[in-house]
Order: sequence, then C-alpha cells, then structure tokens
Amino acid sequence: MDWGSFFIDLLQIVGGLVVGLIIGFFVAKRLFKKQLKENPPINEQMIKAMMSGMGRKPSQKQVNQMMKQMQKYMN
Repeated sequence: MDWGSFFIDLLQIVGGLVVGLIIGFFVAKRLFKKQLKENPPINEQMIKAMMSGMGRKPSQKQVNQMMKQMQKYMN
C-alpha cells in the first residue's frame, strides 16, 4: 500500500468537504435572507395586535416607527 497516495486522497476528500461546507453555508445564508425579505416575520397588523394587547391604542405613526425599526434590524 502506497501511503503517500493514501494521504493525498484523504486530503482531497477532507478539502472537498470543507469547501462544500463553506459554499453551502453562504448559499443557505443568502437564501434565508431572501426569504425573510420576501416574507417578513411581522407585519403592521401584528404590531397593532401586540400594542393593543398591552392596553394601548397605537397610532399609525407609532406603527410606522415600529415597522422602520424592524426593517432596520432586518437589513
């Protein structure tokens, strides 16, 4: 058995796995951000319901401020 070629093959396999993991991470991150941008986890109705649940009637200005903060946080 030729140990030199065995270690080269092993390094190629490990290197391929590492490169695949790195590429997969960045692709998944990009897709996840795209999905969050297209389908935000919170909308104006949810903010209104949350503020009403806390016992206050939100004005449209307050709702817009909250939405701006959410957009700033998502970017």
